[in-house]
Amino acid sequence: MKTTRVALVTGANQGMGKQLAAELVSDGTTVFVGARNLDRGEAAAAEIGDGATALHLDVTDATSIAAAAQRIREDAGRLDLLVNNAGAATVGTDVRDLAEFRAVSKASTVPLEEVRAVWEVNVFGPLAVYQAMLPLLRASSDARIVNVTSALGSLATVADPASVYHWTFDPTYAASKAALNALTLTMMIELEASDIKVNLVSPGFANTALVNFEGTDTVEDAAREVVRVARFGPHEPSGTFTSWEGAVVPW
Repeated sequence: MKTTRVALVTGANQGMGKQLAAELVSDGTTVFVGARNLDRGEAAAAEIGDGATALHLDVTDATSIAAAAQRIREDAGRLDLLVNNAGAATVGTDVRDLAEFRAVSKASTVPLEEVRAVWEVNVFGPLAVYQAMLPLLRASSDARIVNVTSALGSLATVADPASVYHWTFDPTYAASKAALNALTLTMMIELEASDIKVNLVSPGFANTALVNFEGTDTVEDAAREVVRVARFGPHEPSGTFTSWEGAVVPW
């Protein structure tokens, strides 16, 4: 496979993941479009065009993750960029909007099965993908991991009563992103002595299915920081937590 870079973007059949995949392909990168539903992944890859390859990848399923890693190994032999983008805000089908979501997401009343289901996607999923893809990243001479989080996961921010995020912090989505931030830090520490770089990014509030299309930013605008960091070269920094444009987010 002749290409300057090989990338995997999870949750790339729609929203910011698809936008990122398209922009990376425009750079000449070969992108594996990770999708839980292969039909949707193939449709997205077809829309993106040459350089995009649909890959069945359910981040909550160990067999799917292992098969995806094997496919990348066979097709490319390495992975230069892993973007853990797949995420879930809720798995409840009867939650109609963000206001209702927040009303039913209080620590005292939120269903534990809902918390577990979202954490499976947002926390355990990225860790499982990281473990499976690490050998492929080690085979690269310029490897980078970008984990897509949320400013809601910044404990330093939400602990401040004056923060606009203070009263929206919940044990399901927001706390899962705080946990993802902690896991990202463990990856950064583990890989400090290696050439693999790790970055954490908080995108904009995208108007996507993740938030029931109640976001305030276009997908293009919301994805800008993820795209910027994903394009980092070998001399760009590791260990950063930023939002657009390069603004440092407190942990």
